[in-house]
Amino acid sequence: MRVISGSAKGHNLKCISGTDTRPTTDRVKESIFNIIASNISGSIVLDLFSGTGNLAIEALSRGASFGVLIDKNPACIKIINQNLQHTKLQDKAKVVLGDALQIKYLNEKFDIIFIDAPYNKGYIIPVLYNIQCYNLLKEDGLIIIERSKKDIIEEIPFSVVREQSYGDTVVSFLKNTTF
Repeated sequence: MRVISGSAKGHNLKCISGTDTRPTTDRVKESIFNIIASNISGSIVLDLFSGTGNLAIEALSRGASFGVLIDKNPACIKIINQNLQHTKLQDKAKVVLGDALQIKYLNEKFDIIFIDAPYNKGYIIPVLYNIQCYNLLKEDGLIIIERSKKDIIEEIPFSVVREQSYGDTVVSFLKNTTF
């Protein structure tokens, strides 16, 4: 796994050993960032279920101004911090040891929110409702969800504006329903 483009292009990122995390593949990540390229510069990003920090680090490398990376696994937090140090992006990020389902403590609004939750665990819909409840997405912001085809997202408080499939993985792009 590596940073594909930007100031940290080519830097390899550390992964956590075992099967507790499932980092976004370079192919899927490159596709996501090609789609959102015009949204990145100067953006504030939130990376929920951050794992290795892969998605937020890519956004920061490509010009996002700041990122908040959240994971509840202390081993992941250690890897995220190491990856930020390695890519020299640590000054543009805040790393939080916490549960992505308990995001009410965030006092910011975000331009881009990445949700790469563990597949088939039922996390996505509660997280989306918390994002809405705590008003974390800017009016013209974008939520990007990487999910299994088996993870169905129906009756959600945001509009699906695009979906891409990559084998068993689906990437959904959501916006505010009022926008």
